[in-house]
Amino acid sequence: MLSKWIYYLQSIPTLLTGVRSWGGVLDLLAHPAPGSPVAVRLRDGSRFKIRSLMDLWVLKETCLDRDYEQGLPPPGEDWAIMDIGAGLGDFAICMAWRHPRRSIAAFEPFDESYRLLEENVRLNAVTNVKAFPFAVGARSGSMLLQTASGVAVKHSTASAKASDPASTLRVEGITLEDAFQKAGLSQCDLLKVDCEGGEYEIFLNAPDETLARIRRISMEYHDGCTPHSHTELADFLRQHGFSVALRANPVHPHIGFLTAIHHAA
Repeated sequence: MLSKWIYYLQSIPTLLTGVRSWGGVLDLLAHPAPGSPVAVRLRDGSRFKIRSLMDLWVLKETCLDRDYEQGLPPPGEDWAIMDIGAGLGDFAICMAWRHPRRSIAAFEPFDESYRLLEENVRLNAVTNVKAFPFAVGARSGSMLLQTASGVAVKHSTASAKASDPASTLRVEGITLEDAFQKAGLSQCDLLKVDCEGGEYEIFLNAPDETLARIRRISMEYHDGCTPHSHTELADFLRQHGFSVALRANPVHPHIGFLTAIHHAA
């Protein structure tokens, strides 16, 4: 597929100009097996500990390409932001680094990623990010997290099976309403979501009054994890007062981006 190779070729100069320190990346290239996280510095001065080349790619997409910001107005200096599926903290920290007046709540259930998120918050000395070790879903309580891929950014509550205990972890889950409460927010100006198929359970089970508290949504959608699809989710959000735009992934046909803006915004 031509678009795939064009995308990869365009990504090379983005990485070369966007990453200021390459020592850690060279370590990962020399020793690709899992080990201690290495440090990289981006062109804006922010720094991150990463575990793998996949983590570096996540930084490229989030902090350099700004994938989650496309189709939205420039984020306001005092926006309240929630990050579901925060991973190593790439989106939350980039948002906090640019504007210290933003209030950002980051939710990440996988313990290894959560600890890396906390470490990266400290590394960048951002005081406006609060991290919470929870998965967000349809209900509060114990949830299963699928870890079979061995790649932290691909762990998912949507595809976890109790019949496969060797590749699942138990994590603490909360609802979207609970997430608002823990973050101490009455309104969310921007909700970023990347939870490998868990987005369907989060939104399709959210009460109307909770959805009305969200002004903008930017998510990576994942088809094939559940019986639901991104088109179903887009129609659902339109029925709840959002205008919705979809953007396909240039490489993987089952994933893409959904941007939604509530009429109240």
